[in-house]
Amino acid sequence: MLKEHLKSQRIILASGSPRRHEFFKALDLEFEVRLKPVEEIYPEHLQREDITDYLSKLKAEPFLPELKQNDILVTSDTIVWHNNKALGKPKDENEAYKMIKSLSNATHSVISSACFTTLTQQIVVNTTTWVTFKRLSDEEIWYYINNFKPFDKAGAYGIQEWIGAVGITAIKGSYNNVVGLPTHLVYETLIRMANDK
Repeated sequence: MLKEHLKSQRIILASGSPRRHEFFKALDLEFEVRLKPVEEIYPEHLQREDITDYLSKLKAEPFLPELKQNDILVTSDTIVWHNNKALGKPKDENEAYKMIKSLSNATHSVISSACFTTLTQQIVVNTTTWVTFKRLSDEEIWYYINNFKPFDKAGAYGIQEWIGAVGITAIKGSYNNVVGLPTHLVYETLIRMANDK
């Protein structure tokens, strides 16, 4: 359906995440992947969705000079927000352990923003999902870290992996958002942009 609506547009996904690639395929979108390095630094006063909104727009900036008339560039960012701070990707095993330990027996937020950039406009949307973990034992945490090596994931876990299957007791909001992309918002926004042409 989206493919038909967007047949005159070129969709560019600026993400190396295989999970986001799979989501775009699941949406039945024709798209190309383009990557440019961006230093993901944001002003310290930003909180929650202000961080992901800022970073998703920042990721679009290197592409602006090369965008063409019918291009729609999609950039996104996801953070885990817990105890009033953003948990990014862990640098090593010990940082991963500390992150997961802090999420154990607690509820945290997963916040994602998606930014849609064309030659004439930029639209940013975001959503929040609340995730609750059971009390995880140290043995469970280390088993997960050693076997799944979650160093490319915000908050040091992937909901679609072993730890999600055994550790998550409740989820309120979009599951896909926790995996890494708020697909319902991507769909709604692209349909709206197609209809506004």
